[in-house]
Amino acid sequence: MMSLPFYQKLHEHYDRSYRNKDLRTTMSQYHQEKKSSAIYTHGSTAYSSRSSAAHRQKSEAFSQASTASYQQQASQASEFALSSAVSQKAASAYDYGYSHGLTDSSLMLEDYSSKLSPQTKRAKKSLLSGEKEENLPSDYMVPIFSGRQVHVSGITDTEEERIKEAAAYIAQRNLLAREEGVTAAKQSTVSKQSTSMLRQEEGFEKSRKVAIREKAEHLSLKKTLEETEAYHKKLNEDNLLHAPEFVIKPRSHTVWEKENVKLHCSVAGWPEPRLTWYKNQVPINVHANPGKYIIESRYGMHTLEINACDFEDTAQYRASAMNVKGELSAYASVVVKRYKGEFDETRFHAGASTLPLSFAVTPYGYASKFEIHFDDKFDVSFGREGETMSLGCRVVITPEIKHFQPEIQWYRNGAPVSPSKWVQTHWSGDRATLTFSHLNKEDEGLYTIHVRMGEYYEQYSAYVFVRDADAEIEGAPASPLDVVSLDANKDYIIISWKQPAVDGGSPILGYFIDKCEVGTDSWSQCNDTPVKFARFPVTGLIEGRSYIFRVRAVNKTGIGLPSRVSEPVAALDPAEKARLKSRPSAPWTGQIIVTVEEPTEGIVPGPPTDLSVIEATQSYVVLSWKPPRQRGHEGILYFVEKCDAGTENWQQVNMELPVKSPRFALFDLAEGKSYRFRVRCSNSAGVGEPSEATEVTVVEDKLDIPKPPSNIIPSRNTDTSVVVTWEESKDAKELVGYYIESSIVGSGKWEPCNNNPVKGMRFTCHGLTTGQSYIFRVRAVNAAGLSEYSQDSEAIEVKAAIAAPSPPYDITCLESFRDSMVLGWKQPDKTGGAEITGYYVNYREVIDGVPGRWREANIKAVSDEAYKISNLKENMVYQFQVAALNIAGLGAPSAESASFKCEEWTIAVPGPPHSLKYSEVRKTSLVLQWKPPIHSGRTPVTGYFVDVKEASAKEDQWRGLNEAALKNTYLRVQGLKEGVSYVFRVRAVNQAGVGKPSDLAGPVVAETRPGTKEVVVNVDDDGVISLNFECDQMAPNSEFTWSKDYVSTEESPRLEVESKGNKTKMTFKDLGMEDLGIYSCDVTDTDGIASSYLIDEQELKRLLALSQEHKFPTVPIKSELAVEILEKGQVRFWMQAEKLSGNAKVNYIFNDKEIFEGPKYKMHIDRNTGIIEMFMERLQNEDEGTYTFQVQDGRATGHSTLVLIGDVYKKLQKEAEFQRQECIRKQGPHFAEYLSWEVTGECNVLLKCKVANIKKETHIVWYKDEREISVDEKHDFKDGICTLLITEFSKKDAGIYEVILKDDRGKDKSRLKLVDEAFKELMAEVCKTIALSATDLKVQSTVEGIRLYSSVTYYVDDLKVNWSHNGTAIKYTDRVKSGVTGEQIWLQINEPTPNDKGKYVMELFDGKTGHQKTLDLSGQAYNEAFDEFQRLKQAAIVEKNRARVVGGLPDVVTIQEGKALNLTCIVWGDPTPEVSWLRNEKPLASDEHCNLRFEAGKTAYFTITGVRTSDSGKYGLVVKNKYGSETGDFTVSVFIPEEEARKAAEEPPKGNKKAK
Repeated sequence: MMSLPFYQKLHEHYDRSYRNKDLRTTMSQYHQEKKSSAIYTHGSTAYSSRSSAAHRQKSEAFSQASTASYQQQASQASEFALSSAVSQKAASAYDYGYSHGLTDSSLMLEDYSSKLSPQTKRAKKSLLSGEKEENLPSDYMVPIFSGRQVHVSGITDTEEERIKEAAAYIAQRNLLAREEGVTAAKQSTVSKQSTSMLRQEEGFEKSRKVAIREKAEHLSLKKTLEETEAYHKKLNEDNLLHAPEFVIKPRSHTVWEKENVKLHCSVAGWPEPRLTWYKNQVPINVHANPGKYIIESRYGMHTLEINACDFEDTAQYRASAMNVKGELSAYASVVVKRYKGEFDETRFHAGASTLPLSFAVTPYGYASKFEIHFDDKFDVSFGREGETMSLGCRVVITPEIKHFQPEIQWYRNGAPVSPSKWVQTHWSGDRATLTFSHLNKEDEGLYTIHVRMGEYYEQYSAYVFVRDADAEIEGAPASPLDVVSLDANKDYIIISWKQPAVDGGSPILGYFIDKCEVGTDSWSQCNDTPVKFARFPVTGLIEGRSYIFRVRAVNKTGIGLPSRVSEPVAALDPAEKARLKSRPSAPWTGQIIVTVEEPTEGIVPGPPTDLSVIEATQSYVVLSWKPPRQRGHEGILYFVEKCDAGTENWQQVNMELPVKSPRFALFDLAEGKSYRFRVRCSNSAGVGEPSEATEVTVVEDKLDIPKPPSNIIPSRNTDTSVVVTWEESKDAKELVGYYIESSIVGSGKWEPCNNNPVKGMRFTCHGLTTGQSYIFRVRAVNAAGLSEYSQDSEAIEVKAAIAAPSPPYDITCLESFRDSMVLGWKQPDKTGGAEITGYYVNYREVIDGVPGRWREANIKAVSDEAYKISNLKENMVYQFQVAALNIAGLGAPSAESASFKCEEWTIAVPGPPHSLKYSEVRKTSLVLQWKPPIHSGRTPVTGYFVDVKEASAKEDQWRGLNEAALKNTYLRVQGLKEGVSYVFRVRAVNQAGVGKPSDLAGPVVAETRPGTKEVVVNVDDDGVISLNFECDQMAPNSEFTWSKDYVSTEESPRLEVESKGNKTKMTFKDLGMEDLGIYSCDVTDTDGIASSYLIDEQELKRLLALSQEHKFPTVPIKSELAVEILEKGQVRFWMQAEKLSGNAKVNYIFNDKEIFEGPKYKMHIDRNTGIIEMFMERLQNEDEGTYTFQVQDGRATGHSTLVLIGDVYKKLQKEAEFQRQECIRKQGPHFAEYLSWEVTGECNVLLKCKVANIKKETHIVWYKDEREISVDEKHDFKDGICTLLITEFSKKDAGIYEVILKDDRGKDKSRLKLVDEAFKELMAEVCKTIALSATDLKVQSTVEGIRLYSSVTYYVDDLKVNWSHNGTAIKYTDRVKSGVTGEQIWLQINEPTPNDKGKYVMELFDGKTGHQKTLDLSGQAYNEAFDEFQRLKQAAIVEKNRARVVGGLPDVVTIQEGKALNLTCIVWGDPTPEVSWLRNEKPLASDEHCNLRFEAGKTAYFTITGVRTSDSGKYGLVVKNKYGSETGDFTVSVFIPEEEARKAAEEPPKGNKKAK
């Protein structure tokens, strides 16, 4: 069993191992002093002068030891633990006295008070370690506490308990009476009193009776302490669970290459945390790199050792400790330096110590700049409570620096996300992930990943929405969220939460609060009636215990699901928490030491001050006050009083439960009634005066429900989201946030847009349907509740917002004149969601390379991607820029163009074509289009040449696509390579020649994008022919444009176009020869989505024929007439039409005569499926012939015929008869599937069959070769499968197997022959399965040599094993052997030599196929195996020949003085060992008294002639040779008979002790 920490064994909150030696000595002195302590009975005192003096002396020693301990440890935790232990034991001692008749508690306490109250009090110096008083509230003084255990079993808070506490106090005060800090006056008083008491005590003589009583008291005290300790060991350890905590964190190191480095850490927690080491966030696998890493965990210290460090070991290392309460990580960096590295070691060392870990080091120094990009980013995500979710993205950092990782931080709504049991972060080296193990509404929010590398960082954000889990009760409200503690003290904890957005359809009536003590699973409800206010003070807590809370909402339907539990909260005052935090950190146990103040004599506390009502609701009132200034050093209790307004009839509220902290919550007040309150203080000296009464307080909610927000304005955002803004609620106090709801116009159903209240007055509602119209409303939330809904917003259609277009690009000069120029450019990549309505052109002069100011070239926007600029200066150089315009506005201007000179072009050839674009991009083709050149040259343009090259190819690799000039301004380019990027250009030609090439089109990758769809031709039922196209990737403003031969068909009278949503249809009014051509459909505002359809003469004929067929239809036949035999031998004739209307009719024809339904024929028509059937009970000889079904459905007709004549009919008739007999057989138990075999994964053979129609009385019997097989298990037939398992199948299992089913209805049987070829087939399958189970070849070094082996499930002789070495079959000799041992197939190589290196192959032949396992026994593998063989061989030699003590020496020799001692020992070794003797670890030489001899190389003699007492001691025989040494030890104990007799006489008998 795992050893438990001290605080879980005994439930004591101190560790005895913390005490230093001085303190332990002082404790032992204190325990010894108890033997002589005074005993009080009914007020009489029996003091011993010696015990009193010893008491004073030991008290002083305790004070000195404590002072020394404080100086050594710089902490007072040990004193605190010691005082707690002392007070407990004193209480236990006093319990014994009480149980022996000390029942007059008042007399006892009075006696103690009169005797000990004048003793010196402890100084006011705080016991808080390292904490200054100014850190505490000025109005609340921390009292001096004495430790007290609160978990005492079997004793309630009764008179007996209070007596024990008083005894603990007295014993504690006696020990600490002379602590530091007492005043001189008090020292004088103590000195006088001590002298008086000492003289009084010296007057008493300690009688024998008192001594006996003290002895009995001591034994009883010891027994009580043992019982108490045993009880604590049995306490529930689960109450002390706590999360891991690093006591010692790993430290970063910088080492040289080839050196070893160790990382250490120490972790506390319960259950004992499991610690895992990571390197750059990847778990370290010690087996992957044997000898590289050594991970150890001893006595709570965890170590990671990295051997022979190299530069690859430079990384960030993480120690992750985890148990059921959570996970905690600590980080350390290891930097490995090279003696002669590729970079400046000085800078590397300086960077390691002065720069953050993420600052990367390149081989040439520090990286000057990092570029951080996010790929595969997480998008807006939707989850549900209780589900898991993972957010992640790939982080690409350039330049890439190995061994250095970026700093990754996740944020939710701007706050860092820390790993917890709800959320975990992970970094794999290139991908960052945030995983939610159990989603809650608290997890909803805007998530941001922040990546920092050195001084550079990037971040990315997306929203996560969490929907409510399905309610257990339909109509119940959703769970509340964000349950937290607002205030905590000894008497109550105020819990707050946020109301849910979903009330289940009816208003929420209130909330139930549940609490659970940390370490248990027991939840209890804190309030009997639901509370509406989202804050509630929980009372009835046990001081010092920690609790978690949850909240449930309730409406008229029922109670909803509970919220996520809160963090643990301790029932302690804030000052007490501060005091505990200042103590040395120890693992959290879920329980806290509760302390009791030490009383001060004779000071009645004054009245509290500043009493006020800090919170008032209709359910409770919370009071707060300051402690009185006059109260002494002891703790005080408070009593709260109330009275109705206008009266002075004061009533005490907390009579049974005194208040310990200066805050209190009052319940059970009448709603709407007015009260006043006041508070009194009390201590042991009495009850003080009341405080001043509060103002009149009305029991009602002081916080009003907020007013609804106003001015709800939705605006377009994306095609699935809308931005909603509003004006805040007026006069709202303590506002928590807002809930937003959406509804599709006209639906009347509202859905929440967020489940976690958002602050601010703007929210983006995601997850909406594109194209739908929505309205929105908002409500505000505070602790008092949810406001009314705001007015509904205006309806808005969900589609992407319109933005200004991006800049045009590729500005070029198409034609130049003496005083004007024609420019061309390409349309912007992004149109902003709207059509480009025009362009504006600016120009500027460039003189001597210096550009001037920009001027407008056009006042009215131009619609084409070309424009002629007039009034320019001849021979002047100009630059141009272009800006695009849409309904959203004017976009940014393009970058300035190249410089063009305004001069007359006199060339005869045409200018370059322009406005090149590509569409219909597929994996092997695309369509290229262009516009004619602006400058046609001296003669008109006669055609075009198109060139292409790969985008990465050089300029000299352009190739033409057409030999003859094209007349059209488009070309379908074929023969492209999939995945290759291309660019295109076009050149115009006239009679003068070929002109300049156009600007490039592309680059474009030849690929068919996912989701690409093509134009589909359709002919409807009326014969109408249409082309149809569908696009799933449309932008909100996308439109379909049809063209014929890439010329718009908008004005064509022969076509009709209809578009709706993402579908479009172009219908031919009268398809004819004039309609031949290429019809294409383009989608605007997309990345070139288009498709086309070619209608040539052949396709025209096909479409016209199909149209004719639709105009004059036939009944389409899906399945022709067929016949089948049913289960009982019935005959079914059937056919199936594609579809039938309700008016369809069928005529049944046999041998040209119509037959009708009657006793012989049954007809049926299923018009939904189109199935037509006819049934006959059996086939007679006269039924041979031709069967025809004639179908008529409106204008359409159809028929199907089946010929059943000759052998076809006879075969059908025979099958029908067989099925009839089978039906009779199946009326009793029968086999649905006959006996078959199967080889299982465990290489066993399973015989199985499937049975049917069985009952409880049905029996199954197995036979082999007509002999019944005994089966251990009785078949229950539940699954209908009967099996017989044959393990380790072999030749002995061959035979004929039979299984019989039988009961009172009949029997059936099934046989399976496993002989001859059938057995061989089965055995081959068994061998195959065994061969497939073989493991990979492994190497094992032995004393004899090297063994190669593989393990199988089991082995049979039919499985042939062949070994080969370097492709040659191995010949087996005495040195090289093969064999099988159990399930292990091996090859033994004795005394291996270098010739044995090479590739070994083990082939397992199953009779059909060979299965091979290979192993390369060469290089390092051979060297390691050979070295291990040599080591084992040498170790065997050493073990065989090393020196050793065989036997003859006893462990202990007890001998009487004067006797002779003779010992003989056998030793062995080759060569003969050397022998020497030791006595008490020192060499022993032979002399007259002690004779030592070694004879014959194997026998050693040890002789002492006359044993003396000085001969007692430890002796050793040391044998040694070159192979090793060994020592045989024995102990000699010499006794004197007279002394033993005298000791026996002096010791009283055990029976007398019991008599006392």
